[in-house]
Amino acid sequence: MAISQRHGLPDIVGRVLAARGVPTEEAAAYLEPTLRDLLPDPATLRDMETAADRLAQAVRKDERIAVFGDYDVDGAASAALLIRWLRMMGKDATLYIPDRIDEGYGPNVPAMEKLAEAHDLLIAVDCGTLAFEPIAAARSKGADVIVADHHLAAETLPECTAVVNPNRPDDESGQGHLCAAGVVFLLLIATNKTLREAGQFAASRQPDLMSLLDMVALATVADVAPLIGVNRALVRQGLKVMAKRQNAGLAALSDVGRLSTAPAAYHLGYVLGPRVNAGGRVGQADLGARLLVSDDPVEAQALAERLDGHNEERRAIEAAVLDAAQLQVEERGTEGPLVWAAAPDWHPGVVGIVASRLKEKYNRPALVIGFENGVGKGSGRSVEGIDLGRSVATCAREELFLKGGGHKMAAGVTVEQAKLESAIERLSELLDKQGAAAVGPRDLRIDGAVAPGGATLELVETLEAAGPFGPANPAPRFAIPSARISWAKRAGEAHLRFTATDGSSGKLEAIAFRAFEGPLGEFLMNRNGKPVHLAGRIEVDDWGGRRKAKLRVEDAAEPT
Repeated sequence: MAISQRHGLPDIVGRVLAARGVPTEEAAAYLEPTLRDLLPDPATLRDMETAADRLAQAVRKDERIAVFGDYDVDGAASAALLIRWLRMMGKDATLYIPDRIDEGYGPNVPAMEKLAEAHDLLIAVDCGTLAFEPIAAARSKGADVIVADHHLAAETLPECTAVVNPNRPDDESGQGHLCAAGVVFLLLIATNKTLREAGQFAASRQPDLMSLLDMVALATVADVAPLIGVNRALVRQGLKVMAKRQNAGLAALSDVGRLSTAPAAYHLGYVLGPRVNAGGRVGQADLGARLLVSDDPVEAQALAERLDGHNEERRAIEAAVLDAAQLQVEERGTEGPLVWAAAPDWHPGVVGIVASRLKEKYNRPALVIGFENGVGKGSGRSVEGIDLGRSVATCAREELFLKGGGHKMAAGVTVEQAKLESAIERLSELLDKQGAAAVGPRDLRIDGAVAPGGATLELVETLEAAGPFGPANPAPRFAIPSARISWAKRAGEAHLRFTATDGSSGKLEAIAFRAFEGPLGEFLMNRNGKPVHLAGRIEVDDWGGRRKAKLRVEDAAEPT
């Protein structure tokens, strides 16, 4: 293969790069994504220079600054980025994260008015693009407002100092794949430049923005941002920073998550991210952000342990809601463009995760809503190629939802119970026009085939050169043909662990997560030594401090 031959790469790596459309001449740069090559000029984003000038002014004049964030990982990391940068500048800032249940998503009038009375500048991160009334209320109290966001915008924007958002209609930067933390990182680069040109750093060191990339990487992966362009470099470099354990909060979180090695992108999405999120879902909304800004190892350890406990609580609540939601979906049918479920008293902190589970199971856009006092709050998740956020925003403009917005792959809604049926009907119609009903069963694209004995740790580490893996750059998937299953046992409530062998000395440990929620678990348990084709991702398993390759099974089939 041309890529392998020209760059001296193993054949399997060349095949993976070719399958991702990487040109032969760009393969070397793809394998080593650098910020120097990929970082965009922050000034290409609308309002960026205005925002940087205003933030620089606040620093120079020692103004009072408040940071208003969202309660998820991206919001917490974005707020922590700003606060840590300001701390490097010798400035303190007020952190405000709204309560998910009492206040809901984004800026609200009472909170913004109270902050505006005590601060000169309010910065809304990972929210604010649609907060017209709350921002107007803050301005009426004399505060300036900057928005640094990435969610879909309306045709008009709030009247404030700046709205930096690559997904606003008039932004031509081409950086719509950034999460909010990525936008904030660019804002800090621009502000550093403004301050440097004003002579601010003549007698002091410029803040080291590279040291903050661990939080940008965490937010990028946890917010399911596509790992393309500069996002790949942000995550790759951020993982290197995180491995140094300089952030007390992330170090403590890694410890409670029992990470014995340097984290990989997988750990950001499935170990660290859920724990940061847990405070906003079922605990105290600001715990995640407080953890990320903490410099005190003792405080960080205490916060990490609280978040770990909340994560366990979240798991139990999620399981109960998922069971009930799946019953509704099955009774309603799964052939349409949208699978959905709604009920009173479902915890708003888990509806998004349950929607994600439904989306994965049925390969359809999914929406899950919990009602209280006639008003429902819900979250939706979408499949590749279907823009859920746009359809939700249309329903909100048509007043079928009280509020609604998000981005392509995820959205949030607030809806009156009396309008639920008509809102679902309209949303389904909009998704159907995008082809959601025709998506069909999820296809598994196979990058290659290996025998159990050939799936080695060395192979996995070689393939990691094409990472980081995630949305828009999925990890390679392999077929393990005609394997035999031994030592199969149920793990937890729904997982299956086993060893795949080639009938001789070659073997590979494997796990099928949530296999018993569908037919896969029973199928694998009943092979009784008969051959089976397996498909999945080959990953590094470092449980117990011993690194080895392991197959994460996604599907199986009987040889024909």
